[in-house]
Amino acid sequence: MTNPRFEEVKTEAAEAVSGNDLRSVYTGIVHENGRHEYYFGNDTEEAAELREAAAIQLGMLVRVLADRSDSPVEEIADLAVERAEQMELR
Repeated sequence: MTNPRFEEVKTEAAEAVSGNDLRSVYTGIVHENGRHEYYFGNDTEEAAELREAAAIQLGMLVRVLADRSDSPVEEIADLAVERAEQMELR
């Protein structure tokens, strides 16, 4: 059974991603079978702006995951670094 709040969040996110005033977008999708997809795009090619957008998005994600999982930010960040080192970009 799907969590009703999860369904609401998916709908809200889909609507937000279709907005016209976006500067940076990241969407990570984890499927039940463990397969994952990620989409990352920015409205700039300048390295400093890309780093800043990525840092903001990573910070938001780590903060939310730490809060929702009752874990320290550092623990989530360390685990994320481990997983990132294991991932292959496609």
